[in-house]
Amino acid sequence: MIALTRLVQFRDLDGSRKVAKVLDNDNLQLLENTKSVYDLATEAIRSHQKLERVIQEKSIHQSVFDYNQVISDNRLLPPIGHPDPAHLLVSGTGLDHLGSALARDAMHATDDKEKAMTDSMKMFRMGLEGGKPRIGEVGTQPEWFYKGDGSSLVPPGHPLELPGFALDGSEEAEVVGIYVISETGEVFRVGFTLGNEYSDHVLERQNYLYLAHSKLRDCSIGPELLIGHLPESVVGQVSVIRDGATIWSSPFQTGEANMTHMISNIEHHHFKYRQFRRPGDVHCHFFGASVLSFSSGVTTRPGDIFEISAPLFGRPLRNSIKKAGTTGLVVVKDL
Repeated sequence: MIALTRLVQFRDLDGSRKVAKVLDNDNLQLLENTKSVYDLATEAIRSHQKLERVIQEKSIHQSVFDYNQVISDNRLLPPIGHPDPAHLLVSGTGLDHLGSALARDAMHATDDKEKAMTDSMKMFRMGLEGGKPRIGEVGTQPEWFYKGDGSSLVPPGHPLELPGFALDGSEEAEVVGIYVISETGEVFRVGFTLGNEYSDHVLERQNYLYLAHSKLRDCSIGPELLIGHLPESVVGQVSVIRDGATIWSSPFQTGEANMTHMISNIEHHHFKYRQFRRPGDVHCHFFGASVLSFSSGVTTRPGDIFEISAPLFGRPLRNSIKKAGTTGLVVVKDL
C-alpha cells in the first residue's frame, strides 16, 4: 500500500507558523524553512517540480512535534491560507450526491403532489446525465455558490459563529479541493482536505433563492491536507455532539464513485472564469455533502460540536458552535 502524504499547519508555542508532515506514530515532522503550505506550493510551481518532491527534500528536519499536544493546545491552523485573506476564495458545488439532492428537494417541495419536478432535482438529473463526460469533452455545469474569502475560514478546533440574524447553523460534511494559481494564471491542485460547509438550512428552506444568503457563513477545513489524487470512493462519519453525548451520527460517502460529476468537470466549470485564475490566488472548493443532520430533524444550538472524520484524512475535523453578537441595523452613510 502506497503511503499517502498529509500535511498540517500549526503554530509553535512562540506563535510562529509551522508546516509539518504527519507521521504514522502520532508525531509531526517539521518541513525545513517552510512557514506555509502556500509558500511550499508556490516554490514547487516556480521550480517546475512535483509538490511531493519538494516535500521530500524538506522532510530532513530533525524537529518532531507531538501531534496530540498540538491538538490539545488548540494550535492547529487551516491546512491552506494566503498572506492576504482577500486573495483566498471559498466556493462550492452542491446537488452532486444523491443525499444532497433528496434533502434539497424536500426543502423546496410543495404540498401539491402534481407539481413539476423541483429545480433541485432537475439539476441533479442534469448531473446524472452529463456530469461525467468523455475525456476531452465538457460536461454539464454543476451548481456553484460563493462561500466567502479567507476570513471565513475557521481553524480546526475553533468555534463556528452563529450570527445573530441566523435562523440555523448546521454542518455539511464534504471533501474540499485546494488550488493555487501560478504567476502565469495556470491552475494547480495542491490536494484535498475535509471540510464543514456550515450553512443556514432553515433560511434556505424558506425559498431556494435564499441559497446564496444561506451560504455566507463561517466554514472550516482540515486539519490535514492530502497531497495528490482523491480515491474513487471516500467513506467517513459525521456526528453532532451535545454535552458530551452524540445526538446524531451518520456515515457518508463521497468521491467520484458516489458523485454525479467528475471532479475534473467541476474544476473546469469553476476555473473557466477568468477572474478565478488570478495569479497568486488560493481557492478552496467544497464538493458537496451526501448527508445532513438537518434532514434528520436535528436542531443545533450553541455549544454543540461537529465532528467529521474519514480514515483517508487522518485526524477528524472538530468545531463547536458559538453564538455571535447581534449585528443590528446596518446604516449606510452618504459621503
